[in-house]
Amino acid sequence: MPGQIPENLQKKVAERLAFYEDLGIRFFYRDRYPEALFPHKQPAGSVENVAVSNPIAHEEPTLPKTAKPHFQKPAPAALPKVAPLPLPSAPAPSLFDASDKIVNDTLLRIREDLGECTRCKLHKHRHTIVFGDGHPKAELVFVGEGPGADEDAQGLPFVGRAGKLLTQMVEAMGLQRKDVYICNVVKCRPPENRTPEEDEVATCSPFLVRQLEVISPKVIVCLGAVAFKTLMKTNRGISQYRGQWLEYRNSKLLATYHPAYLLRNPNAKGEVWKDLQKVMAVLGLRAKGKSA
Repeated sequence: MPGQIPENLQKKVAERLAFYEDLGIRFFYRDRYPEALFPHKQPAGSVENVAVSNPIAHEEPTLPKTAKPHFQKPAPAALPKVAPLPLPSAPAPSLFDASDKIVNDTLLRIREDLGECTRCKLHKHRHTIVFGDGHPKAELVFVGEGPGADEDAQGLPFVGRAGKLLTQMVEAMGLQRKDVYICNVVKCRPPENRTPEEDEVATCSPFLVRQLEVISPKVIVCLGAVAFKTLMKTNRGISQYRGQWLEYRNSKLLATYHPAYLLRNPNAKGEVWKDLQKVMAVLGLRAKGKSA
């Protein structure tokens, strides 16, 4: 074969092969069917056709293919199944709600709700809770401030010196104690008979409100400033309203001086008697010893 190819052509072929080898092409094959590709007649003595692999068509050596990283959002973690919260229900009626929110409220139920109360600091020094006393459907209710020492000992309202004076006032109106209802804003004795503090009144007075709702009296007489301010929700002094008719829910309300004040200021008894005469007029009462 080398003898059939001119030396200068051999040199060119060698250079061409070296060129392809530099390109990384090392595999060549001889075309066995040149006529199929080149139907024209080959001149005699010409070099046999040598097929060279096409550097474009032939797959060039490449780096090993690796799987392309595929980034996907991680699937959200399954949330734990939680039972749905129940719908909020209406709260149970508070022990402090007025009786118009409590069906068939009674004085007995109020007393049971009060229990051995420890809701405010007054319970620390008391001996007995003083709930109230008198007719459960009285037309006239007297509301005082709080129990004193005698009341704390006996568990009944207005049984000390001030209580005896109140009893005389009731009898002067032509009534007896059993005909009226007597109670206080707070049910435990304040230490040293001090005035009940705001938090004590706020804690205990709802029981008083329920008592008044159950009794539903025609007239309420507030004995002193604490009772008046509590029921009328005011900070004004009693002197501005003493002896004046006011409305408290379905009852007529009148404020007058506390019997304890009258023990210290006897001259004020005449003023209180005038106030009580107004009450008697509304209730259709006659003073004791007077006939029609």
